[in-house]
Amino acid sequence: MRRLAQMPELGHVREDLADETLRIWPVRSYLIIYRPEAEPIQVVRVLSGYRDIAQLLA
Repeated sequence: MRRLAQMPELGHVREDLADETLRIWPVRSYLIIYRPEAEPIQVVRVLSGYRDIAQLLA
């Protein structure tokens, strides 16, 4: 998390999941979904990588 906070552009941009810009950072079998423009970054959700992300964020 410290690395992500220092370099919020590391995550993958997923504009298809929400109306706002969200980024996703994989950590083991989880996905950290966050807003990079917030200071500090704002974690929106932490989800299992096996879940249907699009359905959960809809």
